Amino acid sequence: MPDAGAGAAGTALDPAGPLLVVEDLKVHFPIRRGVLFDRTVGHVYAVDGVSLSVQRGETYGLVGESGCGKSTLGRAILRLTEPTSGSVWFDGVDVAAMGTGELRRERRRMQMVFQDPLSSLDPRQSVESILVEGMKAHDLAGSAAETNRRLRQLLAAVGLPGSSLAKYPHEFSGGQRQRIGIARALTVDPDLIVADEPVSALDVSVQAQVVNLLEDLQRELGLTYLVIAHDLAVVRHIADRVGVMYLGALVEETTSEALYAEPLHPYSRALLSAVPVPDPVVEDSRERILLTGDLPSPANPPTGCRFHTRCPWRQPTRCDDERPELVEHRPGHKVACHWVDGIASGEITPRSENVDVL
Repeated sequence: MPDAGAGAAGTALDPAGPLLVVEDLKVHFPIRRGVLFDRTVGHVYAVDGVSLSVQRGETYGLVGESGCGKSTLGRAILRLTEPTSGSVWFDGVDVAAMGTGELRRERRRMQMVFQDPLSSLDPRQSVESILVEGMKAHDLAGSAAETNRRLRQLLAAVGLPGSSLAKYPHEFSGGQRQRIGIARALTVDPDLIVADEPVSALDVSVQAQVVNLLEDLQRELGLTYLVIAHDLAVVRHIADRVGVMYLGALVEETTSEALYAEPLHPYSRALLSAVPVPDPVVEDSRERILLTGDLPSPANPPTGCRFHTRCPWRQPTRCDDERPELVEHRPGHKVACHWVDGIASGEITPRSENVDVL
């Protein structure tokens, strides 16, 4: 971890520093073929060199198209998926270098809210059994009376009655099941919650309830969130900072306000141009950036800039053969693009076939 003076797992770092620091994290899944002799013929580069940091008490939003590696990154941070290389520093220790015993103890402080609120809950277990399981695993369950009181407090915190303890997941709506998933994550008093598409499977009205619940819990408990989503409206509402991910790598990172006011990377501009604006005058006059082609395969990513095969601002030099680094172009605003200054100034204009002014 930079500027920390620590090199081994378990070495304490500055307590005032970020809670989570990810350094050059890579997750490559092997592609195997053969009947008699199983051999590796390639790799899927799901996450390919991601670095980011999350401050204590902050909500970091991670956005991008389906298949860009967001969920794999979130799971690799918690080591639910083993990283191929890189470091994950959580509160001063390298999670990626931990042994099984160390990781088990540290996992109490790092929890996940999964995307599908139904498949992530065991249909054969009651809500009480689901919630108390983590407490028992981490030796946090006291007497039966104390545990029952704790569970009822958690359910009340997420807006569910105490009578829910005796019920099973199929007896609840999607929004209620997601609240149970949030309560399960809170049973072990975590510091960091990775929320993978926490509202994508819910109705719009229920989405607002769950997002407001997450914000309330953050204020009350001092939680830190890494929220993975493709809904830019949700991320704008809940996130302090946003990282835009494309084909396994971050292409832009800044505050939520700066990203939505003036996105600098071509991919971020295309994403935000597709978000409807409630003002009909603005909606009718703004540019709509239409990307050509499909998302390239992560098993065979393009050389150079990963986005150059779909980029309206593609240039004949550097884009095809030189991969841009994520560097700070403005205070607190990082972009991975060779031509970001020319694009921002209007000196470089998009090809007309990729932009539709409605």
